[in-house]
Amino acid sequence: MQKMLCVLLLLSSTFSLSGQDFDILILNGKVIDGTGNPWRLADIGVKDGKIAAIGHLSGALAVKTIDAAGKVVCPGFIDVHAHVEGSIENRPAARNFLHDGVTTLVTGNCGGSRIDIGNWFRELETKKLSINIASLIGHNSVRRTVMGNEDRDPTPEELQNMETLVQRGMEQGAVGLSTGLIYLPGAFAKTPEIVALARVAHTYGGVYASHIRQEDDRVLDAINEAAVIGEESGIPVEISHFKITGKTNWGRTGEMIRLVESYRKKGVDVTVDQYPYTASSTGLDVLLPEWSREGTNEEVAARLTDRATRKKVLSEMKTMLARTGFKNYAYAVVAGCPWDSTLNGKNITEITALSVKKPKTKDEMETVIDMVAKGRRVQMVYHKMNEEDVKTLMRLPYAMVASDAGIPAFGVGNPHPRAYGTNARVLGRYVRELGILSLEDAIRKMTSLPAQKFNLHDRGLLLVGMAADILVLDPDKVSDTASYDHPHAYSTGIEQVIVNGLPVIEDGKHNGAGAGQVLRGPGYHMDQR
Repeated sequence: MQKMLCVLLLLSSTFSLSGQDFDILILNGKVIDGTGNPWRLADIGVKDGKIAAIGHLSGALAVKTIDAAGKVVCPGFIDVHAHVEGSIENRPAARNFLHDGVTTLVTGNCGGSRIDIGNWFRELETKKLSINIASLIGHNSVRRTVMGNEDRDPTPEELQNMETLVQRGMEQGAVGLSTGLIYLPGAFAKTPEIVALARVAHTYGGVYASHIRQEDDRVLDAINEAAVIGEESGIPVEISHFKITGKTNWGRTGEMIRLVESYRKKGVDVTVDQYPYTASSTGLDVLLPEWSREGTNEEVAARLTDRATRKKVLSEMKTMLARTGFKNYAYAVVAGCPWDSTLNGKNITEITALSVKKPKTKDEMETVIDMVAKGRRVQMVYHKMNEEDVKTLMRLPYAMVASDAGIPAFGVGNPHPRAYGTNARVLGRYVRELGILSLEDAIRKMTSLPAQKFNLHDRGLLLVGMAADILVLDPDKVSDTASYDHPHAYSTGIEQVIVNGLPVIEDGKHNGAGAGQVLRGPGYHMDQR
């Protein structure tokens, strides 16, 4: 009887294995599961959009089989700092991100988001998304809706209205609250206002992601503010694109790290993200003092053409430039000028020289003012950071990898190369070439760490039952090919990208599949759809 039972169990086990019916079977890969643990040889079976089995599956059957011998199999990357509002609607294939291994984006950063996230999510669900999308609710968008672009404190009623908008955003599925305290109108907000809104987001299980108020010689004050907001509201804090800018500040990353870790020791959940480049990218108008940018575009233009006001702006710009340690604006390069594409790729010094034979710094400031007065939509790339600081911050165990990018129209303008090559650059340059990180830890910083922070509970790990967002990549070949001079170039070496159990990148080519989903946060209420 016992012998017969053993035979039956053996037959049952054999039938279970040989009868497997996977949608996708990935064989012979070096599996890096996202935890930071060393790779192991294993096979992965995918069924109905989920990881169905991990182990020895050579006897199984599947609709599609991928031989990953000699390759790394890992979770799809999660980019927690994106800006895709206005681009993903027209470019839902998100090729720049998928070729870079990103399968999930968190947008709505730096205080800018859709106000009616529920309607926007429903719109996205009618698109053929190739990538997963989550969103924060942006403080700048909320404040502008209630108060316009005014430099003042909110009234009690206005603060209540802002709290209501944040509450609605969280119930519609936002994963947290974002601020952009260098931008208007967020720059006009004081800390207690943000604490009040962060408390609302925390009630719904959200995160506070902040483009902090300063990233120059005042960066420690800005870090303190972000941490205090977390401490007083109870909300987990994510400091966006963690960096220090300006020659006079290079090498101060140790101070920044000690301050963050002092708060972590106190129990404040502070983490950071970074992009692996020494240049940032934002609007041209940040080179002007905050007060000069208050109001509508027309009001700003009128202010900047007033002789007395312009003199005051020039005086403050001189002080602002001195803080950077740079003598002129050669570090400021136009990425996209909507009214003159011939300026794309030129720095402010070069642009000034087009009209002034021997331009001085004051002439360059005049150029900046004139360009802003035409419209505050000029996108820039600012070469203001130091490579050693980038390396130092990359070693932090609580630092995620994030692009701070959107979905550019391929070949249009001169965008920051981070839009195409962020993750591949980390794996190629900082892991393979420089040895700053191990491959396993780099992948952890791109997968399970962001999933944990932003409550994406079924993403970021290769475990049975998790969503099947999976990459197959060649660790010896993965590279970023985008540069500042030639930014429109897809990353290479990421050969297979699977999103929710469906292939999207096959043998290095995007197949056009609409496999992406909208991912809603823990505060989502079905009646808010």
